[in-house]
Amino acid sequence: MIPTGSLVNAAAIIAGSLIGCMLHSRFPERIRTIVFQGLGLCVLLIGFKMAFKAQDILVVLFSILLGGIIGELIRLDTLFERLGNRLKQVIGSSNPKFTEGLITASLIFCIGAMAIVGSIEEGIRNNPTILYTKSILDGFASVALASSFGTGVLFSAIPVLIYQGTITIGSSFLQDFLSPQLIDQLSATGGLLIAGIGIILLEIKEIRLANLLPSLALVPILTVLADWFKTL
Repeated sequence: MIPTGSLVNAAAIIAGSLIGCMLHSRFPERIRTIVFQGLGLCVLLIGFKMAFKAQDILVVLFSILLGGIIGELIRLDTLFERLGNRLKQVIGSSNPKFTEGLITASLIFCIGAMAIVGSIEEGIRNNPTILYTKSILDGFASVALASSFGTGVLFSAIPVLIYQGTITIGSSFLQDFLSPQLIDQLSATGGLLIAGIGIILLEIKEIRLANLLPSLALVPILTVLADWFKTL
């Protein structure tokens, strides 16, 4: 199966990033600042709206806590930073914000209801409409991000394609296990992580979000365990 929606999404990010990079030098610092603050507020709103979908708050709570511990133990943030710096060296970029832009954009574009639900929808029903809509939103967001962070945002198209494409292909084989409740729990957990991105963009508090990513993998496990305990 070809993940068409993810391919279009990656292309939109690349196109938006190229436009943002071209506009980078033409935006006064005060314009870039207000755009970034506006983007941070919007990301915060989206994150909280998604978080309210939680059907079992304990599953979300323990997913975040245990996922954070796992992420800290294996130092995911350091790993991602090394990969970003390695890519920066390979392409010969001199942009000091390259790695920060790559990681920030990747988190924004990958962690979210539309990324998860849209990829599953295409995998199960062969309907990429949600991902097409997400492509439009990500395209505009990448313009704003690239105008501040530069070329690192452009390369976030790679993890987006791998992440969403994997979910699309995988869900076509696992559709019997993907209940609406599980999808809501994934969206709620992802929403909290997205709210964290908004907090970072607004410079309220620095959060090591990369180390919280394992929480998304724990959601299905803890959801199954919670359902099992309810039957006892």
